Amino acid sequence: MKNEKSGSILITGASGFIGSFLVEEALRRGFDTWAGIRATSSRAYLQDPRIRFLELDFAHPDALRRQLSRHGRFDYIVHCAGVTKCIDPADFDRVNHVQTCDFVDALRELELVPRQFIFISTLSVFGPVHERTYQPIVETDTPCPNTAYGRSKLKTEQYLQSLQGFPYVIFRPTGVYGPRERDYYVMAQSIARHVDVAAGFRRQDLTFVYVADVVQAVFRAIDRGVTGRAYFLSDGQVYASRTFSDLIIRELGRPWVIRLKFPLFALKTVSLCAEWWAKRRGKTSTLNRDKYNIMKQRNWRCDITPAVEELGYAPAYDLDKGVRLTIAWYKENRWL
Repeated sequence: MKNEKSGSILITGASGFIGSFLVEEALRRGFDTWAGIRATSSRAYLQDPRIRFLELDFAHPDALRRQLSRHGRFDYIVHCAGVTKCIDPADFDRVNHVQTCDFVDALRELELVPRQFIFISTLSVFGPVHERTYQPIVETDTPCPNTAYGRSKLKTEQYLQSLQGFPYVIFRPTGVYGPRERDYYVMAQSIARHVDVAAGFRRQDLTFVYVADVVQAVFRAIDRGVTGRAYFLSDGQVYASRTFSDLIIRELGRPWVIRLKFPLFALKTVSLCAEWWAKRRGKTSTLNRDKYNIMKQRNWRCDITPAVEELGYAPAYDLDKGVRLTIAWYKENRWL
């Protein structure tokens, strides 16, 4: 059944982790739901017959304009398309920044600007802020991203914010986890093999957000009709560095685990070597210089008060509940 806010919605990166959940929620809410995908994208999580598909060639602006012009205007666009790991670090900027700007420029030139353009960014645009005081990162802090991924997302945020009257909404989630997610799965897989690895010896405050709560925030923004705003997303809690792995161990039936804690200089060496070896083989590596900087960062606290007060955002999944559901999904789908 359609609600009064329903209309047409395009979700780019729809075959990915967050994107596929956004598609499911859009369908549940009665939107005319379009999944923006590449020709080579998997449709494993896009099986509902109500989904309409739109192939988008972000790498070629002229082709992208033709694809968009043939369709017409969407009421809402949620832009999830992008990369989180690359063989060449320059690809972060090319895909996450340049291609997003080309997409926005095409929408403006073709007069296809939606009511809201929702951009899924990342807490990593701020980098290591308040590393000594452990204060929450707030929107008035000065971003200083220390990863190629974070820098590419920040440049895109700044471009959207520079456009007079463009109806953007930016979400900056902290670590997003849940069913279908593969990076935290690597941690669960390692623990299932009896090894847990940690970085550094100084206190580390971590934050997380379950994928369903990211989806909730996006649709609350649509319901409220906000534009010109950026919001941090977490579950509202702060966790010690071992909490996530401790919960995984519990959900796996408490197997024996060897805990390895590496000093940061050793982890950096391992990360650079892993990245070099993967690049020689033409592959991406889970351990790389970006991942090292993420693991090195000590303060991941962020202030979600604006999202709570302006959107009515109410996280429904703390880490205990979210990890339980995630590990159960990994087991049911034979990932573990």
